[in-house]
Amino acid sequence: MEYISTRGSAPALDFEGATLAGLASDGGLYLPRDWPKFTEAQIRNLRGAEYSVVASEVMKPFVGDALTEAELAEICDQVYGGSFSHSGVTPLVQLDAQNWLLELFHGPTLAFKDVALQMLGRLFETFLERRDQRLTIVGATSGDTGSAAIRAVAGLDRVEIFMLHPEGKVSDVQRRQMTTVRSPNVHNIAIEGSFDDAQSHVKRMFADADVNQTLNLGAVNSINWARLMAQVVYYFYAALQFGAPDRKVAFSVPTGNFGDVFAGYVAAKMGLPIEKLVVATNVNDILQRALTTGDYSARGVTPTITPSMDIQVSSNFERLLFDLGGRDGAALTEQMRSFDAAQSMQLTDVQRGGARDLFLGVRADQEQTARAMQGAYQSCGQIIDPHTAVGLSAAHDAIKEGAIDPLVPVVTLATAHAAKFPDAVERAVGVRPGLPARVGDLFGREEHFSPLAGDYEATRDFVLQHAAGSAASSSS
Repeated sequence: MEYISTRGSAPALDFEGATLAGLASDGGLYLPRDWPKFTEAQIRNLRGAEYSVVASEVMKPFVGDALTEAELAEICDQVYGGSFSHSGVTPLVQLDAQNWLLELFHGPTLAFKDVALQMLGRLFETFLERRDQRLTIVGATSGDTGSAAIRAVAGLDRVEIFMLHPEGKVSDVQRRQMTTVRSPNVHNIAIEGSFDDAQSHVKRMFADADVNQTLNLGAVNSINWARLMAQVVYYFYAALQFGAPDRKVAFSVPTGNFGDVFAGYVAAKMGLPIEKLVVATNVNDILQRALTTGDYSARGVTPTITPSMDIQVSSNFERLLFDLGGRDGAALTEQMRSFDAAQSMQLTDVQRGGARDLFLGVRADQEQTARAMQGAYQSCGQIIDPHTAVGLSAAHDAIKEGAIDPLVPVVTLATAHAAKFPDAVERAVGVRPGLPARVGDLFGREEHFSPLAGDYEATRDFVLQHAAGSAASSSS
């Protein structure tokens, strides 16, 4: 399997190379040169299989020759056989005749990011050992990616991680799950500004020649293809339980950086019968506007009770635009350059037409989000986090508007445990969710992080000064 950049000029890489590179050298994002296709018989044969088996089979075409089938199966067994508190890894819960939740929060940090990042940590370890190399991970988080990535790589000999989060704009639980990890290879950075600012710093660092001459950079954000690949699995796993490929399923996905819902698009390209992908946004609704009217224009970020979705620039949307636009790297580069300059662009007719077939953008404000939390609790005793509630509200709207056939089950991705956002949940339903015992004494541990100004230079200099093996670190 060969991977190409959305910008068209970076060299093609194999799976191992794309995993370790993260962002392409031309500033683009890697994705497979061709989408692998599963026959109906291949999908049908996965019915009833354990999660680790489905994972191995779904990921196999993307991995190519980078791992043997036995090596991939062993890694999947290690990751999904012991790191999750539920034997089903991502179990389904029924809410009513048509609506279901796919619980993605049974991993060590109580968020969907664990499903992919536990896998990515094992892949890093395997490939770096093979190459006898070190990797410096630089990432940005709006809440859950940071803790899941840190948990996946803490203590690894060949990996060092610098995680940026917007100061004061993640929940206390999310922050503490990052900042209470005591490991010499973990560095937490709180920057002034928004998640978009943090994400911009990370992208600039990957394009900074001075940094790349000193450090071997890697990514854990959803710009890393391997992370998206691992997220494709739970779309298959859920759909199989509804009778795929002989029955269609719709998914409603709380969406910020577009990575999770793009994984659903990949599943559909592979042959999984997905009726509709509902792109559920909060009031920071750039994706809903883009999919509805073609207007991809950034506005100021409005803080909400769903901080992981308080995003205007959705990195993975570039992958969709590239694929829908005929995979023309030069045209996509110009389109993204226009957006970077004006923070605004219009999708082409071809891009809008291609997106319309599968995607439906739906926006939920804070009142609608609260009502979805109340409804889930009052109707069936389910306490859901506000991000999941955005997805559930969008699912209800899509059904009400007739966008989804009444006979098609709608699965809302439950992206985080309610205890990660206790204040918002308590205000909505009157019950304060407690942290599961497996999290331990999170609020009794000491925090460690470095506050920085919001400019790129401050971030770059900090990484260079503290990274093991860098010239600045060695001389300090």
